[in-house]
This record gives sequence, structure tokens and C-alpha cells, in this order.
Amino acid sequence: MKFLLGAATAAHQVEGNNKNSDFWAMENMKYSDFDEPSLDAVDHYHRYKEDIDLLKKAGLNAYRFSVEWARIEPVEGEFDLEEVKHYNEVIDYCIEQGVEPVITLHHFTSPVWVITNGGWEDERVIASFEKYVKFVIGQFGNKLHYVCTINEANMGIQITAIMKRIMKQMGLQVGLNSPLQNGQPEKQEELAKIFNLPVGVVPNIFLAPKTEKGDDIIMRAHQAAVKVIKAQFPEIKVGVTLSLHDVQVVDDSPEAAQQAEKEWNAEFKHYLPYIENDDFIGVQNYTRSLISANGQETAPKDSKLTQMGYEVYPEALEHVIRCVAKDFHQEILVTENGIGTSDDEQRQEFIRVATEGVKHCIEDGIPVKAYFHWSLLDNFEWHKGYSKTFGLIEVDRKTQKRYPKESLTVLGKVGNKLFKM
Repeated sequence: MKFLLGAATAAHQVEGNNKNSDFWAMENMKYSDFDEPSLDAVDHYHRYKEDIDLLKKAGLNAYRFSVEWARIEPVEGEFDLEEVKHYNEVIDYCIEQGVEPVITLHHFTSPVWVITNGGWEDERVIASFEKYVKFVIGQFGNKLHYVCTINEANMGIQITAIMKRIMKQMGLQVGLNSPLQNGQPEKQEELAKIFNLPVGVVPNIFLAPKTEKGDDIIMRAHQAAVKVIKAQFPEIKVGVTLSLHDVQVVDDSPEAAQQAEKEWNAEFKHYLPYIENDDFIGVQNYTRSLISANGQETAPKDSKLTQMGYEVYPEALEHVIRCVAKDFHQEILVTENGIGTSDDEQRQEFIRVATEGVKHCIEDGIPVKAYFHWSLLDNFEWHKGYSKTFGLIEVDRKTQKRYPKESLTVLGKVGNKLFKM
């Protein structure tokens, strides 16, 4: 198969009206901590043909998107065939246009009933996810070459690490029910009602801080998904995606080296036993992490920052791919790489540097098979709402009119030149 050059989205962030999901419920709370609710998002659910056409016209040949568990199984054990039909139509349209569909089975959001049942810290989610995956793959697996089981399976552990740093500064202990998570009493009462939980217990959504047990549960859910996919369609290439920083040591002390090794082990290496039989790994990288003897350092003073507040550093992608390839010897797909910025010239330069780094890796024999830019569309950036712009296509949410940015054209031209598609 030729090199896959594309862009990525996530169902909840672009489709709109994902009303049976945990995030929809939390966005629409009276005491929500979201800046705004997703509502119609960018209406990709109804406008996917227009968006795929724009992707294709720019010279891209692949589209990574997620299918939404909360749409397909809104009630435990009840599968919505109309929603299955919708995703079949999206896949079919990709294929008709010569665009390779690469699907993700879980991208952060879950049905409300999953969280009521204990969420991603409860063993039962493994069997629930397995049943969902078995059903979904049975519906359209014959049309797919690549499937990502879980998006950024390590995100909960990363969130835990961030909270530990904050809580340490505050002189507090971190846990699943820490003050940072609990918030005001009114919010806790509302969460308890939505998810049918005792007041004060934090819902174990996918993006909640994870214990070691929760981390293990997520990876065993991934393994269960791989097994049921391979049982039905052994030819499909299956993998998981991980959020990975370019971990760099900034001083010569042994303490800094130990801290960096610990961080890389937490983000990547301890997952190797879970993924050793996978066909590929999805690498998702946005920036670097600077480590000294004192721990994680802030970006250099002269650094440019993204809208999300971290350093603009497109060189990180090449470094991460090389680090991953030392221990993982199957295919590597760059399933996300991008920049939140209102400056599209900055995005264009980011693309040039990042894709050049991918090319260097391929030239050195590393089996990188795809580059997906995040994101195809400006979209709902979770708690930040619509204020952060990662997209190659701008969307006027009042009219839902699409305005392709020059960066979309640049990605197509640069990618086709570098990867000789």
C-alpha cells in the first residue's frame, strides 16, 4: 500500500449532537466546567461528503476518523442500525473517492451507561468494549485495512502526572477524588444524578486521572478488541495510538537522565508488553518535554507557544518516531500531529518541518506508513470549546460554511513531493 497522507478528526468534536455520550452530558450541565457545549459542532455528520471532497481535492489520500460508541450503542446491548448505516456510508464515500478510511473505535467519549457501570476503572468495561467492537467490525470490517482501537490510551496516566505536579505545588495528595476533580457541591450533585453515582464520586470517564489498575484495564480492552477484530478479519492491521512527547534532557546530571527515563517509560515503554503483537502503533505528537534534575521544565523564554500554551516544536515528531522505533519494530503511523494557532503561515511551516522529519525516518529504514495531520477541521476542543483552532479548514459555525486554509494545500503539495505518492 502506498504512503497514506491525510488528516484526522474525532466524532464528538466534529459531528454534533452526540447526545448519548458522557461528554455531551457534562457539557450541558448547569455547573459545567466546559467553556461551551459542542451542540451542532461543525455538522460533519451531515457534511462529511463536502469535507472528504476538500481533503481529496488538496491531494490527500487518507482520512482517519472515529466511529462513536455512544451513537452505535446508546443503551447497553442495543445497537442502532441507522447509525451503523451512517458510518458505512462515510466509509463507502471515502473508498469511492480513492481516500483510504482509517477508523478509530474509541476517541475519548463513551456512552453514559458505560460510566454508570463504573467506567474506565471497572473491569466490566473490557467486556462491554469487546462486544461493541465485535459488532462494529462485523458491520464494515471487510472494507478496512487499518483500525485504531483506542485513541491515546495513555492519556489518563498523563493527566494523573500533570495533576500530581500541580497538587505537589499545592501540598496536597492526588487521587481519583482529589479537590481538583471534585469542584463545587452543586456540580457533584449534578454529576451524581447524570451518572447514577454517589455524590462526590468522580465519574471514571476516559479522560479522568487513571490509577495503575485503570491503565491496565484500558490496555486489556485494547487487547480484547485486537482479538475479536483478528478473529473476523485477520487481514486488517490493528493498533493503538499513544500520546508521546519528545522527552529531552536539559542538563548532564544523572537525576535528569533518570527523570527522563521514568517519563518515557510511563508514556511509552511500559505499554510494550500490551502491544508486542500489534500490526502498528499510532504515534501522536505535538511538542517536546524538557527534563532537568528538578523534573519537567517550562519552555525556553524565547519559545513560541501554541494556543494551548505549549511550545511550538515540530522537530519533536522525528525524534519521537526514532525513539519508538528502537523498541517497536512493526509499522508506525503518525495518527496525529498538528498545532493550535490562528496563524496559518505558522501552521504551514510546522507541516513542512514535521513532514520533512518523517521523510528522514523513512530514508533511514523506519517503517513509517502514514502521516495524519490534526485536524481536518477547526472543531470542538473539549473543555476549551471552539476557541482553539487546529484545523486545515476553517468553519463559520453560524452558517457551517467551509473555508479551506492554505495549509491544507501545503500539506497536499509537500506531502506528495516528499513521499512520492
